[in-house]
Amino acid sequence: MARRFGAFSHKVIEERLARARAAMAAHKLDACLLIAPEHLYYFTGYDTWVGVNSPQLAVVTRSDQAPVLIVRNVDLSLATESTVIEDIRTYHLHTDSFPALVQQVLRECGIGRRARLGIELQSYAIPASLGRSLADALAPQELIDSTEILGALRLIKSEAEIALLEKAGAYAARGLEALCKKLKPGMTEIALAARIEHAMRKAGSDYWSIPTELASGVRSAGGHGTPREKEIEPGDLVHAEFAGVCERYHATALQTVALGKPGKRARDLYRLGIESLEAGIAAVKVDAPVAEAEEASLVPLRREGLEKAAMMRFGYGIGIAYPPIWLETLQIARGFDTRLRPGMVFVLHSCLELPDEELGVVQGGTYVMEEAGLRMLAGAGPVPLLQV
Repeated sequence: MARRFGAFSHKVIEERLARARAAMAAHKLDACLLIAPEHLYYFTGYDTWVGVNSPQLAVVTRSDQAPVLIVRNVDLSLATESTVIEDIRTYHLHTDSFPALVQQVLRECGIGRRARLGIELQSYAIPASLGRSLADALAPQELIDSTEILGALRLIKSEAEIALLEKAGAYAARGLEALCKKLKPGMTEIALAARIEHAMRKAGSDYWSIPTELASGVRSAGGHGTPREKEIEPGDLVHAEFAGVCERYHATALQTVALGKPGKRARDLYRLGIESLEAGIAAVKVDAPVAEAEEASLVPLRREGLEKAAMMRFGYGIGIAYPPIWLETLQIARGFDTRLRPGMVFVLHSCLELPDEELGVVQGGTYVMEEAGLRMLAGAGPVPLLQV
């Protein structure tokens, strides 16, 4: 099948591979085994989620020789319809040895037995069993974790990428509209999630990498709660987190709303969450250290003795994603010294959880860092509590 559904041109892929090879040279890597689906997509155009089920990778050497893609035979058409790589090798699951084929391709590429090989050891596409089998088959070649090395190359988005994220944000906006307009007393969390997801799919969204997170009432203290057959009752806080997706680029929307008038404690917690979000956002500036943003977000919480309620990082990078996560390597949190640059795209949120009180709020959205400051791509951001 001819390449019919590639999201990126040959020129864009070649430019990305050139940057990858420069990073490999800087870290003294002889080759990289691209195994994370996000990197397969970014550096080769291959659009697939199946790496978490069927091993696949691309061999990219530090030299200018053409990359080689290795996929399961049943997935060959998925590769040829999207990737720019011409040399594609296949194997049959359970009867052919994937590690042996990788070893063979490396030999053909002239990669010696003492080579240093980059591979994304933090990827969910490498279960422990696969990692061990690759390490055993390739020894004495050394496997070096290239998760951060390659991930850093994706943090600054091009104008074309930001355009895709803007479109993904428009899909997420349809989901927020459904959250606010379709919420009714007595409907279940699952029914509300269905309205949100239908609205985004109807608008044109691709599938998302994390299930819609939605919790209400006594479940609202769960920051990662997926919908249940729980009826939403008057006075409940309802918070949702989901993403619109365009060409695998994710824009995440977050909002907490109330069904009717919630109690004073819930209103006060939401107000505090907004103060925290606003304080953190105010510290997000070009060239600012990421840790400063999270530190700023904690100031209002410390004032009221509720720092312990902030259980999540203040932010994280986002862009291309496949199941089971949509986070990039950028962390906007204490303990990191990365500085914010124009072109970075990230989720910023305030998440306050009080499990003992069965109460929680989540608020935020997806932003792009521009020379002039932040611009929201998706989400509700710091707005007054909406009572539906």
